[in-house]
Amino acid sequence: MSSQLERLENNQVKLTIEVSAARFEEGMQYAYNKNKKHISIPGFRKGKAPRAFVEKAYGPEIFYEDAVNYVIPDAYEAAVKEHNLEVVSRPEFDVEKIEKGQDLVLTAVVTVKPEVTLGQYKEVEVPKMDVEVKDEEIEEELKKVQDQNARIITVTDRPVKDGDEVVIDFEGFIDGAAFEGGKGTDYSLKIGSHSFIDTFEEQLIGANVGDELDVNVTFPEDYHQKDLSGKPALFKVKVKEIKEKELPALDDEFAKDVSEFETLDEYKQDIKAKLLEQKEKAAKLEKERNAIEKVIENAKMDVPEVMINNQIEQMVQDFSMRMKYQGLPIEQYLQFTGQTMETLKANFRSDAEFQVKARLVLEEIAKAENIEVTDEELNDEFKKMAEQYQMELDKLLSTVGDAEKESVREDIKIRKAVDLVVNSAKEN
Repeated sequence: MSSQLERLENNQVKLTIEVSAARFEEGMQYAYNKNKKHISIPGFRKGKAPRAFVEKAYGPEIFYEDAVNYVIPDAYEAAVKEHNLEVVSRPEFDVEKIEKGQDLVLTAVVTVKPEVTLGQYKEVEVPKMDVEVKDEEIEEELKKVQDQNARIITVTDRPVKDGDEVVIDFEGFIDGAAFEGGKGTDYSLKIGSHSFIDTFEEQLIGANVGDELDVNVTFPEDYHQKDLSGKPALFKVKVKEIKEKELPALDDEFAKDVSEFETLDEYKQDIKAKLLEQKEKAAKLEKERNAIEKVIENAKMDVPEVMINNQIEQMVQDFSMRMKYQGLPIEQYLQFTGQTMETLKANFRSDAEFQVKARLVLEEIAKAENIEVTDEELNDEFKKMAEQYQMELDKLLSTVGDAEKESVREDIKIRKAVDLVVNSAKEN
C-alpha cells in the first residue's frame, strides 16, 4: 500500500491511497465467501457455485462494494499513520480506480487539527480578583438555612399574601372554551414564585379560603405551546388552602439544631469560612479562564467547524446523562423549559468554542515547553481515579489499555500547561 497527501482549504486534506492488487484480491475473496450462500447459478446448488462462475454470470463488479469495504479500514489507518495526521472528522471516501486483478485506488478527504501559532502565553495580564465575604452574605446564607428548617402551617384567619403557598383548583378558558393542559386539581402554588404566567399569582393575593375568583392573564408571545402564545385567557380558580412558613428563631438553639456548633456566633464563623473557600475556588477558576482567554486571543488558528460541532455533541450527551441520572429525560427537560434540541445546542456553542480553542493552544504550549509526564505522575493520577471509583489500583489498571493511558497522560500535560500560564499571569 502507498499513499499521497494533498492539502486542501479549511484544514482539509486529501489522501490518495493505492491498495495492491494482491490485497484487493483478498477483499474479493472475502466478498465471495460472504455472499455465496445467497447466489444461485444454474447447474449448482445454491451457495455452491465457484467464484469464477459467479463472476462470469454477474461480472466481478458484484463483489466490488464488499471488497472495498474490507480493505478500506487498514489502508486508511496506514495512510493516516504514514502522514502523521490528527484527524478530527469522518473520512469521505471515493473510488478512483477499481478493476479485478489491478491495484485499487481510493481517495479520502478528512479534516485535520489546525496549526496553532502561539503569541504571548507567559505573564499575560488578567483582572485582579478580590475575595472577601460580607456580613450580608453570611446573613443571606443563614436565612436560607432558616428557611429550609421552617415549619409549614395552615392559615385560616387571614387572606392570601405574597410568599404564601396556596392549594388551588383551576381551569383555563380561551374565548369561552377550555383548552388542553389548562386544568389542575389540588395544585400547590407559591405566591411570588412566578411559576405561573403573567399576573396569575398576584391576582390571588387577598383571596380567602373557599373563594372562587376569575383570573385574567395573557400568554407570552414566545410561549412554547404555539396555539396559546399571545392569547388572553380566563382562569376559574378556587382557593382551597393557605399555608405559610413559620421560621425558627436565629439563636444558639437554632445553631445547635442545624450544625455541630454550640453558639450562633460559632456557626456564623463557619459559614464565613465556607463562603470564603467557595469564593477562592471561584476566583481561581475565573483567573484561569481569563488567562487562557488571553492566550487564545494572542494565538492564531483557524478552527474547523467540525471540531466545535463535535464538542457541542459531547456536551449535549454529557448534559443528557446528568439529566437522566436526576430522573428527567432530555425530552422532558426540553419540554419543561420550552426549548428545542437546536436551541440547547446553540446555548452550548460559545463554551464549546472556548474549550476547543483552549485545548489547541494548551497542547501547543505543552509542545513548546517540552512538558512531559513521568510514569510516577501517571501512576499517581490512576491512584486518585481508583480512590474516586472505590476500586483497587491493580484492578483499575487491568481495565485500562495503552490508548487510555496515553489519553490520561495528555490530560496531565494540559493541566501542567494551564498551571504554567496561570502561575505566570500578572494581575492588574
